Amino acid sequence: MSLKKAGKVHYLEPELLTAAGITSHGFTTRHEGVSRPPYNSLNLGTSTLDAHQNVEGNRHILAHAFGCRPENFVAVSQVHGVDLLVIDSPNPDYLHYQRLECDGIVTNQPGVMIAVSVADCVPVLLLDPGRKVAAALHAGWKGTAGNISGKGVEAMVSLFGSDPARILAVVGPAIGPCCYEVDTPVVESLRNQEGGYERFAATAGEGKWRLDMPAAISAQLRQAGLPENNIEISGQCVSCTPELFFSYRRDNGDTGRQMGFIMLK
Repeated sequence: MSLKKAGKVHYLEPELLTAAGITSHGFTTRHEGVSRPPYNSLNLGTSTLDAHQNVEGNRHILAHAFGCRPENFVAVSQVHGVDLLVIDSPNPDYLHYQRLECDGIVTNQPGVMIAVSVADCVPVLLLDPGRKVAAALHAGWKGTAGNISGKGVEAMVSLFGSDPARILAVVGPAIGPCCYEVDTPVVESLRNQEGGYERFAATAGEGKWRLDMPAAISAQLRQAGLPENNIEISGQCVSCTPELFFSYRRDNGDTGRQMGFIMLK
């Protein structure tokens, strides 16, 4: 995964999806937007206290950088659940989807940029190059416990005829186990994962754990049928990288949001 620039936007581009050659995609950094501190500067999250016009301006910057019409930029109201929005037909105006409460988007429509916002949670991008279907998923600990990544794969299979063995997945920058300390109820929510939560959590004192959400999500994707070689993991901790990323924990909640995005050409 390498740092690239498109228009004004600095972003991380995963090689796995780039090799497929049919999408624009990546994970934004915090730079080259219009928001002021503490949201400086490419804050893409509407759930912050940043001015609405700043966030909309930043989203227009992102869309424009990749040749997407602003009205074809699709984000939803994320609620740390596992519901998915499916877009399988053209729509004259996608902006009304911002009010829908769900945590993932699946589409086969070209020219539609789908995106999820994060500031510690894990952005996951899926692509079936053969069926030309893409997904963007938001996975916090609740979404990980609910296996939203597996549900994204299931939607692609059941609705679009995808073969899990051909789906590509990228697990983007998120808070890492180095900085993500959680309590016992959180790790207990992962008890039903294959092999138990101990595979993804290390003890950090009485009733405290260091949770590796990207590792748990990668395991869920493999369990859903994706070959290991079809999964790329960023491995970057957003909390440890203030020069590139926002982090809700590091910044005590007063911070912006970056995005994972993908658009079929």
